[in-house]
Amino acid sequence: MKKLKDFLIAIAIIAAVGALITFLYQSGKDKPRKELARAISQLSPRGGPPETIDGLIQAIRLYEDQHDQNIRDAAQTGVYWKILAMRYADRGMHNNALEALEWAIYYNGDDPFLFNLRGLSASILAKNVSGLSSNINTEKEHFYKIAENAYLRAMELDITYTKPMYALGILYVFELNRPQDAIVYLERYLQIQTSDVDAMAVLAMAYYLTENFSRAIDLYERIANRTNDRTMKEEALNNILIIKGML
Repeated sequence: MKKLKDFLIAIAIIAAVGALITFLYQSGKDKPRKELARAISQLSPRGGPPETIDGLIQAIRLYEDQHDQNIRDAAQTGVYWKILAMRYADRGMHNNALEALEWAIYYNGDDPFLFNLRGLSASILAKNVSGLSSNINTEKEHFYKIAENAYLRAMELDITYTKPMYALGILYVFELNRPQDAIVYLERYLQIQTSDVDAMAVLAMAYYLTENFSRAIDLYERIANRTNDRTMKEEALNNILIIKGML
């Protein structure tokens, strides 16, 4: 009974390794994997999967060691692309930053920072679109869509990440004329960053544009009471007078 069990296990392992070798050979883009498959095949005198249990174990360990190294190499490559994207963005080279971010996200698609940076670069590129071309609006829409999706993805990955909340609020209020969509993100932001008067001003504007005048007044009063910036205080008080005059 034990011999039969060992025989079946050996057959299963041979089949698995055979499938692995087939997969590795079919991956034309990965030369190291082809070389690994060849190395595994060479462990057998007949060029196929190793026939002994020890041979199969050796082949699997060889593959696992190579696989772990590939993971480490990919992680380090992703870090380098991230650093490169940050340096491009710092220098205002946002087209280059977007290209670098594509690779950084390819290697590490669960990093919310990468998506937030992608949103910032795309937003700046949209604002900088200029000229007399008839495609200006299309280009702007293209970059704004990239920015919106990037911010949303960043928040999906980290629901407490405040930077994309604020950035998306600004995008909706001042660029896309969608103040009603900004409110939920700005309110969530201020639940975490409770003393940010700049975010309060953006949210107050969103309230005003959506004709939620009482909330706008309340928020402008909070700004006037909290800010140490004289200009911001005067603007908040003036906006209160304007809204009350309208009412």
